[in-house]
Amino acid sequence: MSDFADSRGGGRRGRGRDVPSWSGDARGASGKKRGKGRSSGCGCLGFTTIAVLAIIAMIGAMTMFVGPVRPPIIGVPLDGSPGFAEIKDTDGGVLDGDTEFDRAVGPMQFIPETWRRHGIDASGDGVADPHHIDDAAASAARLLCSGGRDLATPEGWTSAIRSYNQSDEYVRDVRDAAANYALNQPA
Repeated sequence: MSDFADSRGGGRRGRGRDVPSWSGDARGASGKKRGKGRSSGCGCLGFTTIAVLAIIAMIGAMTMFVGPVRPPIIGVPLDGSPGFAEIKDTDGGVLDGDTEFDRAVGPMQFIPETWRRHGIDASGDGVADPHHIDDAAASAARLLCSGGRDLATPEGWTSAIRSYNQSDEYVRDVRDAAANYALNQPA
């Protein structure tokens, strides 16, 4: 993975791009301090990794969100159809409106059970909302950094992306798009 450093955002984070305000919330949730140095978080989680997760999640409906995303973004039923996992309902339909199967929700496409474990209120409104970009991005960082992973290593970064989606193709897509995004090239 010779382009690993660039896929994490290396020293090129946001070069030539407008870096949205939620990126700081996401990096803060990952344990990375703003400015020089790192806290004892999970290593070097760059803006580009979170941005690319959002972009890949939102292909076909991509805009740079601020605040709550309306109307809510609800994915297809995870009913075991070809190309999809089967995940029986875990939230009684509270987040996704489906009491039979789970559906990914919000701009970062969280499964309700994953949101229950990792969702946080980063917007400061008192509600952890998977449809609020600040909350969703910070929660994605929290998920990626869970389990003691060190995202400063290729193995830790890959493990983190697999915690989001277990597909090898998805890991490659995120890596390649993050590297291109960090270099200000089209993904």
